[in-house]
Amino acid sequence: MTAPGARGPRTAGAADTGSVPHPAPDPPSPGGAPGRSPGEIEARGPGQSPGLRPGRTETLDPAGGDLARRATVDPLFRLVAYALEAAHGRPPAAVWSAPYAFHLGSPGLVAAAGWPTAAAAAPRSDGLVRLSSLAHPAESCDLPLTLSGPPPAAPDWAVRPYTVLRALARAGYGRGGSDLHVQGSLTGAAGLATAEPAECAVALAVADVHTPAGARPDRAELAGLLAGALPDGDDGLRRAVLFARPGRALLVGPEPRRRQRYVTFDPAASGDRLVLVAVRGEAADRTRELARAVACARRAGALSAWHPGPRPGRSVLVLLPEARLTAVRAAVAEDFRGRGTPVPRFLNIAVAGAARREE
Repeated sequence: MTAPGARGPRTAGAADTGSVPHPAPDPPSPGGAPGRSPGEIEARGPGQSPGLRPGRTETLDPAGGDLARRATVDPLFRLVAYALEAAHGRPPAAVWSAPYAFHLGSPGLVAAAGWPTAAAAAPRSDGLVRLSSLAHPAESCDLPLTLSGPPPAAPDWAVRPYTVLRALARAGYGRGGSDLHVQGSLTGAAGLATAEPAECAVALAVADVHTPAGARPDRAELAGLLAGALPDGDDGLRRAVLFARPGRALLVGPEPRRRQRYVTFDPAASGDRLVLVAVRGEAADRTRELARAVACARRAGALSAWHPGPRPGRSVLVLLPEARLTAVRAAVAEDFRGRGTPVPRFLNIAVAGAARREE
């Protein structure tokens, strides 16, 4: 695999700095709703709190409660809001979206994709955590929120969200408990990491509902809590989820810093397309099949290809000229179909901005 090419503004540009991004609006989200995309960040207004601090009084902000009934809201966010209310009998106090993220072929560069994971949350005061997900309809669970000792038994999907809630509670956020519903727009079959966007969405939503109205969670603080609670996760991807900008790649190093640095990475502005190609079939065959897909794509005009994660998986990101999109897809599909092998999935990727609160 090779990193993105050096042509035009795709891989490098003057570094930007700034602790709070103020991105331009993304294109409409995958659900097709107008307004801000899943990647856009809210800017803080004058006089607003710079972030979340322990010991704040819980305040129920009703802004998230009517998302399920607003036709102009992205269907995913309406669904998540409705699902929390259906599962737990109360509307959410906040709904947050968090983009899937990926590594670029160049070391130390990450970016966000225009496909979101969403989390809806409402605060509790009885020390109980109630977790649900449409991806696991038979595995909702009610768990005591304990700060120490072994965690309670939980379904596999709920272990990481519970770990996030426990870390937040230890830091003073949401010790009274939470109702939480999580849902992604992609599955693991797409080949992008699903854990990191879900963790960030959970942390932001739960921190938000245990913070007074008008304040927003401190993203850098939450990044540190997540890194400490789930050290096996990809911290670079989490930082992309929390701090990405549309049309930019985020520079990450061994030590997190509050002032983020960016380089231009905007395939659409260069007349190119970024496409995720995910192979199907047995795990033992994926490396070979991915290599074959890349070879076909290159022969048909693709510029470069690389793995979206730090290690080879089930997908590759392919950068190609807009004019060659149909030819590349057709060449890959024809090769796989001719060998009686399942045709890979193709997913268009927009370089999006960071997690945001859905209003």
